[in-house]
Amino acid sequence: MMGGHHAASGAAAWVAIASTGPYTLGWYPLDAAGILIGGMATAGTALVLDWDHRHSTVAQSLPPLSNIIAVGIENASGGHRQGTHSLLGGAFFVVLAMVAGQIQLHTDWGILSVGAGVLCMFLINIAAKALKLFPKSGWITNWLFALTMAGLVTWFAPDQWTWLPVSMLTGVVVHIVGDMITTGGVPLLWPVVIKPPKFLRKLPLVKDVWKANGAFSIPLLGRAGSRREWLVLIPVSAYAMVGMCVAAWALGNVHFPAALAFGSSFMNTLLGTG
Repeated sequence: MMGGHHAASGAAAWVAIASTGPYTLGWYPLDAAGILIGGMATAGTALVLDWDHRHSTVAQSLPPLSNIIAVGIENASGGHRQGTHSLLGGAFFVVLAMVAGQIQLHTDWGILSVGAGVLCMFLINIAAKALKLFPKSGWITNWLFALTMAGLVTWFAPDQWTWLPVSMLTGVVVHIVGDMITTGGVPLLWPVVIKPPKFLRKLPLVKDVWKANGAFSIPLLGRAGSRREWLVLIPVSAYAMVGMCVAAWALGNVHFPAALAFGSSFMNTLLGTG
């Protein structure tokens, strides 16, 4: 699955899980801040498994450090779509998010979750890059946007960083499933790689599901970037966008009612309906 589609799927999954409105699951209900910032963070967590590729969006997020890390992960995991795209690799990133949440700083203003804040900022940056939120701007704009979003949580809901490991788990699952339903498949059990016997590799159904390299696939979408993938991701992206826009409006209505009232009045004046 393409990077932007992974990100959109992650955001949509978070809206479904964290929101309790219509057409949602409400498994991990949060307020508007958690839905909005968590949606952007999960769009980023749905990309971190591709850090095993030196030219991926994650690898290009903070050069040259992110590139160096990508080369290290690529070598340690056996290459792209290998170790990081397994149950073990996914668990590693979830534990990383849990550890980051424990890095805190005690100040006169209270406890600051420095580790979670920095990780969230990094995730939102790669999400903004993958979703092309600022296509004509440089990397500085993406980082400023990420800093603003992470700052909103720190300011309005400093105790809400507990959702970050859940966000990472959601993104990891979405990414693995997204790649599993393309023809490439994923090595779920890595480092244990069980290849099918030669006499099974030519059977029509088996060769599509159980790859010769030991990867597993349910190729509902065909190749990555296929027309089927685009057709599925259009409504998924729209769902994510609507959910996060509703959360943003609710957040603004709670914390910035005067600004929203002014904006609404200004638009009514422009449209001649006021």
